[in-house]
Amino acid sequence: MRVGIFGRGRLAQAVMDAVADGTCAGTEIAWSAGKGEVPTEAVDIALDASAGTAVAGHLAWAIAHGVDIAIGATGWDPGILADLAGPQVSGIGGDLRVGILVAPNFSLSVAFMRRVALALGGLAGLDPAAELSVFERHHRAKADAPSGTARILAASLAAGCPRYTGFGPSPARQGEIPVASLREGREIGYHELRLEAADEVLVFSHEARDRRLFARGALASLTWLHGRKGVFTFDDFAAQIIDPLFLAGHGGRKAST
Repeated sequence: MRVGIFGRGRLAQAVMDAVADGTCAGTEIAWSAGKGEVPTEAVDIALDASAGTAVAGHLAWAIAHGVDIAIGATGWDPGILADLAGPQVSGIGGDLRVGILVAPNFSLSVAFMRRVALALGGLAGLDPAAELSVFERHHRAKADAPSGTARILAASLAAGCPRYTGFGPSPARQGEIPVASLREGREIGYHELRLEAADEVLVFSHEARDRRLFARGALASLTWLHGRKGVFTFDDFAAQIIDPLFLAGHGGRKAST
């Protein structure tokens, strides 16, 4: 599988290093395009690891050239997917001639955590006084805040608890889950879910220690996406791995009664 990468930042470099190390057999990097560069060499699939402002152009390029693409950039408006649905693309996800995968985070553990967030929201719904929140921190150079991952986690908490209608930057408005962001140091990525009640506090957290974990997830999802048509999320890819873990019993086996 020949892969083209938009962007030359941290994620792009981690993916190129992983391919060079043989992490994904049968995969080769055909090109890495920087800002304003237009690729000319044919590829089977593309990874957008660029800035959010460049995503619309890269999506248009992928559709025009019939190349599947996974979007790992953050800070862009998903509404542009609908904007790209012209007469020749009769409804995103319908007659779309390419596969598009949206992934604010390429970690399987974070995909697992999103499912935990939905359940945690449901648990908070059992106690009218329980409060939910999200905290995240990243390196000082990360531009968007809250992160795309924090937004997904907060939205999942809100979806699980009927008292919340959404989320917002801390301090949030009434009915919104507060999301606090910190930008300093060299932190790759840390996300925390909190449930605070009168008698207990429940905390779930994820800390990325090496960008190789995102590279592995990106390469695995590219392999999964290639040949599919329509719009998907990283959760769609992760579901086949994670969903069985939520069945009762060890290893996905039903518990005995």
